[in-house]
Amino acid sequence: MLRCALFRARHLMPLTFRFEARNMSVSLSPFDSEVLDYDKYYHSLKCVNETLCRPLTLSEKILYSHLSDPKTKDIVRGSSYLNLSPDRVTLQDATAQMAILQFMSSGLPRVAVPSTVHCDHLIIAREGSHKDLFDATVTNKEVYDFLASASAKYGLGFWHPGSGIIHQIMLENYCFPGALIIGTDSHTPNGGGLGGLCIGVGGADAVDVMAGLSWELKCPKVIGVELTGKMSGWTSPKDVADILTVKGGTGSIIEYFGPGVDSISCTGMATICNMGAEIGATTSVFPFNDRMVDFLQATGRKDIAQLASNYKTKLLSPDKNCVYDRVIHIDLDKLEPHVNGPYTPDLGHPISKLKEQALAAGWPMEISVGLIGSCTNSSYEDMSRAASIARQAINHGVKAKSKFTITPGSEQIHATIERDGLADVFREIGGLVLANACGPCIGQWARRDKKKGDRNTIVTSYNRNFTGRNDANPATHAFVASPEVVTALVLAGDLGFNPITDDLTAADGSKFKLHPPTGDTLPQSGFQSVKPLYQPPPADGSDLKVIVDPKSERLQVLEPFARWDGKDLLDMPILIKVKGKCTTDHISAAGPWLKYRGHLDNISNNLFIG
Repeated sequence: MLRCALFRARHLMPLTFRFEARNMSVSLSPFDSEVLDYDKYYHSLKCVNETLCRPLTLSEKILYSHLSDPKTKDIVRGSSYLNLSPDRVTLQDATAQMAILQFMSSGLPRVAVPSTVHCDHLIIAREGSHKDLFDATVTNKEVYDFLASASAKYGLGFWHPGSGIIHQIMLENYCFPGALIIGTDSHTPNGGGLGGLCIGVGGADAVDVMAGLSWELKCPKVIGVELTGKMSGWTSPKDVADILTVKGGTGSIIEYFGPGVDSISCTGMATICNMGAEIGATTSVFPFNDRMVDFLQATGRKDIAQLASNYKTKLLSPDKNCVYDRVIHIDLDKLEPHVNGPYTPDLGHPISKLKEQALAAGWPMEISVGLIGSCTNSSYEDMSRAASIARQAINHGVKAKSKFTITPGSEQIHATIERDGLADVFREIGGLVLANACGPCIGQWARRDKKKGDRNTIVTSYNRNFTGRNDANPATHAFVASPEVVTALVLAGDLGFNPITDDLTAADGSKFKLHPPTGDTLPQSGFQSVKPLYQPPPADGSDLKVIVDPKSERLQVLEPFARWDGKDLLDMPILIKVKGKCTTDHISAAGPWLKYRGHLDNISNNLFIG
C-alpha cells in the first residue's frame, strides 16, 4: 500500500508562462473589500521563475508568488530564507489576546492586512450547546469585550462566541486556492483542503504581518504524496492522515497529487491537511480541482471558483516534471480504517488488529465517552456519515453504550444538521450536541463521570490525544479515529469492536452488522442560511477606546522592553533539556490555563509544568 520513492514526480501540466490573464474584480471574501488579484501572483511568479528556470511544485508556486521581493534569487529548498507577504492573518481568542496586546504597543492605528479574531477556545463543555455558550459569555465577558473593542479599533473582523471553530469558519468564508494565510493556531493548515498554503505561527509572527512587515520563513522542503485509487467502505480521509503520522514530515510541506485526489471531498482534503500538523509538517496542500469548485459554490463564492479556474494550470497546480524532495505513494483502494493512540496520534492501529493490541497492552476496553467534531472532523460530510451509522442503530432499537458528544464546526453546520434532522438522530441514540467550539479537544471539558486518576478509555475524532489533553486526567487512554468509527465504537461500548466484521445486538436480541457509512459531501438543500455572528471593523476606529483593568487577572497591558543595546546574548544557560517526545501541551498546557493567555505574568506560571 505504501512505498517511498525519491525526488521526481511527473504531472500532466506543461511548464510555460505564455498566458493571457483573464482577471476580474472579485473580493477576497464575502466580508472583505480587498480584491483577489491572481494576476499579481502570476506576474510575481513569472519574475521568480526567470531566475529559477525550472518546473515548480504547487507549494513553490504559492510561496514564490507571495515573495515580498519577486526578484529574490538563489532560492534553495531547505536552506534559504524567504520574506513573504501573506494574504491574511487569523487569530483564535486564546492566542489573539497577547497578539493584540503586542500590536497595541506598536502604536500603529490599523492592521496592514485583512485579519480576523475567532472566539472558539474559551467555551467549556458541560451541559450542552446553549447553556455552555451562555456560561462562556458571562465567564469570559472581560476578554470578549477586549477582543471585540480592540478588533474594532484596529481594523480586525471579530467572530463572536458560538460562530464556530476558527478553521471551519476560515474554510467556509476566507480560504481560497493559491492563498498564503498565517494563523495563530497549529491546525491552520486545514485550509490546504481549499488549495491554499495556510500555516500556523506564533503570535509575534502574526503581529509582524499585521504591522505591515514581511514574514520570514525558511524555505521548506516539499514531500509529494501521490494518491491512487478511491476510498470505500469504512475508510475515510482521517485514515490517510493517520498513515502519514508515522512517515514524518518536520520542516516540509506535504503536497498531494495523483488521480486519487479527485475522489476526496474538499472538507475531506481539509481533514488530511489538518492532521498534517501532527507530523510536524509546515503545512499541507491539495491542487485546485472540481471538488473545491463545488465547495466554493456551496459557500456563496462562485466568483472565486470561476476566477481560480482561469489560473488552474499556471498558479494552482504543479508543473510537469517538478521535483519533490521525497515521494510517498498511497493506494486508497487498500486503506484500512485506523484508530490511533493512546497518548499520541502517531501510534496507529488498523481496526482489524486493535483488539489484539489493546488486550496485549492492558488498555481499558470499555469506552466511557465517544466524542466527534473538532476542527479536524466537524464538516457536514463528517456529520452526515456519522449519522448514517446512528440511523442503523435506531432502526434496530439500539442506543449508545457510552456517553456521546457531537461538536458542529460552525453555526452554519449546526443549523444545517438541525434542519436536516441529523442532530435529532444523534440525540436519539443518546448524543449531546455541544457548542460550536473547540471544547474537549483542547481540554475545555468539565468532565464529571470520572475522577482524576481513574483509568478509562475515550475515543474521539479529534487530532491530538496527548496525556491529559482532553480531560486533565493522565489515566485517560484517548484514541483518535474518524467520526463514523467513533460512532460505531460508542454503539458497542467496546474498544475491541470491529465494525467491519463484528455484530451488534438489536433490541429484540437478534444480531446485525453495521453497513459502511454513507453521506452527502455537501447538503442537498444547500447550507442553512444563518445570520453571521460577525462584527465587521468600522472604516475608522481611531476614536474608539480599548480599556484594560490594571487589576485584571486575565489581561495585562504590556510594558515595552528596554531598547536593544546592539549586543547579542551569548553563553546563556540552558533552562531545560527534554528527552523524548515533547509537545506544546508539555510546554504550555491549555485547558484551565487558557484564561490567562492575555496576562503575561500569570500565563508564565504555566511554563514547562508538563
